[in-house]
Amino acid sequence: MSERFTVQVRRSSKKEHFGRVVRKMCKPPTSPRSLEAIESTTDAFILAQLKNYFRGGNSMQIPFQSKIPRPSERVAPLIKSYEKLECSEERMKQARDIYDNFIMKELLARSHDYSKECLQHVQKHLMKNDVPVTLFELTMNDFSVHRIIGRGGFGEVYGCRKADTGKMYAMKCLDKKRIKMKQGETLALNERIMLSLVSTGQDCPFIVCMTYAFHTPDKLCFILDLMNGGDLHYHLSQHGVFNESEMKFYAAEVILGLEHMHRRYIVYRDLKPANILLDEHGHVRISDLGLACDFSKKKPHASVGTHGYMAPEVLSKGTAYDSSADWFSFGCMLYKLLKGHSPFRQHKTKDKHEIDRMTLTMNVELPDSFSKELKSLLEGLLQRDVDKRLGCKGNG
Repeated sequence: MSERFTVQVRRSSKKEHFGRVVRKMCKPPTSPRSLEAIESTTDAFILAQLKNYFRGGNSMQIPFQSKIPRPSERVAPLIKSYEKLECSEERMKQARDIYDNFIMKELLARSHDYSKECLQHVQKHLMKNDVPVTLFELTMNDFSVHRIIGRGGFGEVYGCRKADTGKMYAMKCLDKKRIKMKQGETLALNERIMLSLVSTGQDCPFIVCMTYAFHTPDKLCFILDLMNGGDLHYHLSQHGVFNESEMKFYAAEVILGLEHMHRRYIVYRDLKPANILLDEHGHVRISDLGLACDFSKKKPHASVGTHGYMAPEVLSKGTAYDSSADWFSFGCMLYKLLKGHSPFRQHKTKDKHEIDRMTLTMNVELPDSFSKELKSLLEGLLQRDVDKRLGCKGNG
C-alpha cells in the first residue's frame, strides 16, 4: 500500500510529523492507530498543505503520485464563498462541509483501496470532530510579494502573485501599529466590511474588488484586483484635460460601478479622479472604499469626503443623505476631467471653507464650449436640490 502513496520528508519537524501521519493512514483504517492518525490531520499545518493541493496548487511539500486524479473543480467556488463569509457559524459549517465532502473523502478514496463501508466509517468518525474556522484562511506564504505600487495613510500596496495559481493581485497591507497610533480602527474595519459587501456574489468589473483577506501579527492584508494603469488624476496631470468622447467612456464605466454599490445600499462618498484606477486595457474601476458607508438601516450624516466634490447635503451639518451624494460628486469629477479643476475651485483656491461655501451657494456656469447634451448632464448632476438631481429619486 505504501508504494502507492509516496512521501518526501523535509527538514521541518512539522513536515516530518505530516509524513508520519500519512504513513499511519496507510494501515488498516479500523485500527485505533489509524483513527488517531486521521484525527490528527486536523492539525492546522496539515490542513493548510491539503488545502493547497486540493485547490490545484503546487506548494504542497508532499508529492502525490501523478496517477492520483485531482478532485472535482466544484470545490473551488465553495472555498471562495467560504472566504467571503463573515459569520463564524456559517464559516464553521462551510468548512466542515468542504472538509468532509471533498478533502478527506478525496484523499481516502483516491489514494487507498478502501471499501465503501470503510469510507463511511471514517466519515462518521470525522463528523464528530470540530473543524477549525481557519481551515481555508490564507497566509503571507500563499503569495510572492513584489514591489510597492502605492502608499496610503495606514500602509502600502504591493503587487503580488498567488503561489498556487500564478495570478497577479494587489496586496494592500495596513500596519496595525499605524492604525492604532492614528486611531483608525473604525476606518480599517469599515473598509474590510465595504469590500466584502461589494465583492459578494458576482464581482463588479468596475470596482476594485477583494478576493481574499487575512492578517499577520502586525498587518491586515486585503488581496484586491490589480490595476496597473495609473489613476485618472495622474493622466489628467500628465496629458491634460479629456475631450467629451473620452470623458463619456470613463463616465459610463464609473456609473456602472456606482450602481453596483447603490444596489447594495452603499454610498461611496469619495468619488474623485484620484480614486478611479485604470487597468492595462484602459478600463476603469472605483477604488479605496475606506469612506464608503452602508445606508440600508440608517442614513449617514457625517461630513466626510474631499472638498470640492462633497455634495451640499454632506456639508450641511446634521443632514442625513444616501446615494444622492455620489451623483453630485460624479458631476464634480466629470467637470474636473474636462476643465482640470473642480467647479467650486475657482482660481484653484485651496481654502476649504471657501470651497465649501461656493458648493453650498454658487450656481455653476458651464462654458459655451460644452455641448448641449453635456451641459444638460452636468446641470442635472450638480443640482443642489436632491429631488431635482439626476440619478436621485428616479431622475435619470
